[in-house]
Amino acid sequence: MNFPGKVAVMGGGSWATALAKLLLDNCESILWYMRRDDRIEDFKRLHRNPAYLSDVEFDVQRIEFSSDINYICDNADTLLLVMPSPYFKGHLEKLTADISGKYVVSAVKGIVPDDNMIISDYMQKVYGVDPRRMLVISGPCHAEEVALGRKSYLTVGCNDIFHAEQFANILSSKQLRTITSSDVTGIEYAAVLKNVYSIASGIVHGLKSGDNFQAMLVCNAIREMERFVDTVSPRPRQICDSVYLGDLLVTSYSRFSRNHNFGTMIGNGYSVQAARMEMVQTAEGYYGTKCIHEINQKFGVTMPILDGVYDILYRNIKPSKAINVMSETFV
Repeated sequence: MNFPGKVAVMGGGSWATALAKLLLDNCESILWYMRRDDRIEDFKRLHRNPAYLSDVEFDVQRIEFSSDINYICDNADTLLLVMPSPYFKGHLEKLTADISGKYVVSAVKGIVPDDNMIISDYMQKVYGVDPRRMLVISGPCHAEEVALGRKSYLTVGCNDIFHAEQFANILSSKQLRTITSSDVTGIEYAAVLKNVYSIASGIVHGLKSGDNFQAMLVCNAIREMERFVDTVSPRPRQICDSVYLGDLLVTSYSRFSRNHNFGTMIGNGYSVQAARMEMVQTAEGYYGTKCIHEINQKFGVTMPILDGVYDILYRNIKPSKAINVMSETFV
């Protein structure tokens, strides 16, 4: 088989929809797993996702939809995972097909809750996926801007850089530039952490702390990210590369950032529970904060921003108090 072979998109949200559109620009056809049959029927009728990025039109004749995850996995060569991390295990709970010989590409920007494992580690441990067949995708790249045809950038990571380059080629277009990397673990942890720091940035915005303070927060966040990732996965990397700093910046400032908007509501006075209920889409940083906080009990990295966000989200500490505490550590 020539990699990537037949690609299946696994998930039905905005990021899945944007990536499916990119794939169809360069692939003859794709498979697409969605959990709900009614959503699939609406998609076929409307030629667009009825719930996410509904302005983007698709040639549905080139898509084979199914709500049967085992059918999709049996018939695909490469699985592109695009589910929110809190529901990741729920999507896979009916999976009985052997996917150990498949290529798996994770576009999940989160950690598997309870297991506290990044997706690549989880897929290797639970489903026996070969690390050389495990890829990751990260930004800076908002689904909404991809859908609007704005110039965007993606990094494709794999231990086998040749596979990263091959998959990058089927995503590339005039408006989307792809970069490759072998730093799978670093990319995945950075994708989780940037959501945590985006919540902090939103809280600061909601508190009306000002642009100067927000800039200091982001500067210290990238240092904190570097300390953690270098401890968990020691290897040469440039933290100012787009997949680390660039993704942090866009998530911390963009109006499309769910995590920033979630944090802004908290800074504006919403309770954590009320902000969660107000969100239409998942703020992955809420779950990522708890996971990284628990993982860091083992590593002991100094992470005042993470700790402050954890205090706000899980210990009911007043946002202004937690932000003041973390600000004392800023340099």
